[in-house]
Amino acid sequence: MPEQRIFNFSAGPAVLPEEVLREAQQALWNLDGTGIGVLEHSHRGGAFERVVEETEAACRRLASIPDDYAVLFLSGGASTQFFTLPANLLPDGATADYVVTGTWSEKAVAEAKRYGRVHEAASTAATNHDRIPRPAEIRWSERPVYAHFTSNNTIFGTQWTTEPTPPAGVWLACDASSDVFSRPLDVTRYGVLYAGAQKNIGPAGVTLVVIRRDLAERAVRDLPTMLRYATHLKEGSLYNTPPSFGIFVMGRVFAWIERLGGLAAMERRNREKAGVLYDALAELGFYCPHAGEGSRSLMNVTFTTPSPELDARFVKEAEAAGFSGLKGHRSVGGVRASIYNAFPKAGCEALASFMRDFAAKHG
Repeated sequence: MPEQRIFNFSAGPAVLPEEVLREAQQALWNLDGTGIGVLEHSHRGGAFERVVEETEAACRRLASIPDDYAVLFLSGGASTQFFTLPANLLPDGATADYVVTGTWSEKAVAEAKRYGRVHEAASTAATNHDRIPRPAEIRWSERPVYAHFTSNNTIFGTQWTTEPTPPAGVWLACDASSDVFSRPLDVTRYGVLYAGAQKNIGPAGVTLVVIRRDLAERAVRDLPTMLRYATHLKEGSLYNTPPSFGIFVMGRVFAWIERLGGLAAMERRNREKAGVLYDALAELGFYCPHAGEGSRSLMNVTFTTPSPELDARFVKEAEAAGFSGLKGHRSVGGVRASIYNAFPKAGCEALASFMRDFAAKHG
């Protein structure tokens, strides 16, 4: 059992800032001098209400979220939002447009089809989702209710450099689970933005939903109480017992990002980290990146060696060297280095050195 922490390249749940983990350790024992741990506090009590208020305030500051948007802390992960979004906002017989760039957008399409028509405005499935579609490839339908995209594709290692431009008057919906708050964000371009916390902004179990208030209040069909955005808007995410520990940790991660200089500073940091690995891939020629240039993710760097056998050997030797979580998803194979916000640059530098040594031995 290692005495020290190793480099965790897991795609999620993923690495958290070490100082946040230390804060969480203390809060588990005694939250803010209350004598009660954060896991034990009533969600109706003043101590936890302050946690929710502070977490929302930090979230709003980071992304400059205006007052006409609600910030909700929900459970169920992004997968629950795949159906909650169309259930609330896609009327029977109406059409929503989806840009399909990976497994998670495919799953979102499948759920949306339960409630209305889905038009696939573009898809990169033909090339195993190795790129983001060019604007000229996107064919919007005539009158979609909304246009949905997945901002970063964890499995395939692709990322939108900017949002797609939907037809005039059509709002964007986004699954931002794997790159939320990794770079500056103009929330006003969206109607709904949602993200599971477990990659960039907290632990598994809590989902951030940023939604225009007018949309949150506009359910298009009768739904169970817990599936209505309006329920959680009215009750400030406290209709039932929320994922309280996850919300606490999320708030501490937001404060950590603020201390580092906010989202612009986070983007610079993430570009530097990813650059270390992409430069090594370009330099060596031994490895083959899955994602095409111009579409490569700052969060998930995906590549293969010259053979599946060497892929397996790379992952095994890397594990022995203190690099965890590098096995690529079965859809791509090879290697996937997930380097979310909290992942240190030193880990990218150490992996790049390992990559050079491995290529020298097996090239």
